[in-house]
Amino acid sequence: MADPRTTARLAKGPIGHYGGGFMVSREAKALCEEYGLGARELYFRGRCGVLGECHADVVTSVAVFFPPAHVEEGWNGGRKMSAEQAVELYAGACRAWGRRRLGGYDGCARLAELLERVVRQAPVDGAPLFAGWRAVPLADDPPARAAQLMHVVRELRGGLHASAVIAAGLKPLEATLAADHSGSPLGQTTGEMMAKFFQWPEPYPVPDQEMVARRAAVEDTTDDLMASVFSVLDDHESDVLIELLRFGQAR
Repeated sequence: MADPRTTARLAKGPIGHYGGGFMVSREAKALCEEYGLGARELYFRGRCGVLGECHADVVTSVAVFFPPAHVEEGWNGGRKMSAEQAVELYAGACRAWGRRRLGGYDGCARLAELLERVVRQAPVDGAPLFAGWRAVPLADDPPARAAQLMHVVRELRGGLHASAVIAAGLKPLEATLAADHSGSPLGQTTGEMMAKFFQWPEPYPVPDQEMVARRAAVEDTTDDLMASVFSVLDDHESDVLIELLRFGQAR
């Protein structure tokens, strides 16, 4: 039987992979081509548009692991599209991706049911993107609904994780370089590769043992914070959720 912390630890990989997979999908790329947006313009406007029309610094405050100049460039460059429209299109890409990737998975309805309970009862403290995405209407069909809810839970963990990184005194680049990124939508990748993907300028410092240990402690803290979120499920429901996510990740 999985306790809440074990559930948080085992769920983070598949939710990180599937909850963010649509962001690097063919569906997202098609939107960029259709509306004449750069990939990061759609990313920042679509993902962070739930904050509304705001200054780039506001977006930087939640897109913690990206260089501020890169956030500003993407957010302001995407202003040709309203934040409201960008969110609508980004949510559509998430749903379409879910239908394509999970359309043949019979567990989607139950997966969505369990995740929705988690999402509806979770506090929004320290997770503004989670709060914004939780307010976006959910798809009716199970594959799209499950994909959208995994994205919402991913935003919750991301917000709490960013707070833990800052509290630990780690700089975003340091946390990126010292991390294990096996659960990312990009698949198995190194800290240096992820830093390049985030557009941090090189050269990069080599993480020492102390930095790696602090980053590992941050991951533990994030698991602790997420444990209370998953505590709304009983042990049996937690086991079911983990099994459903494990099956989905293998697809």
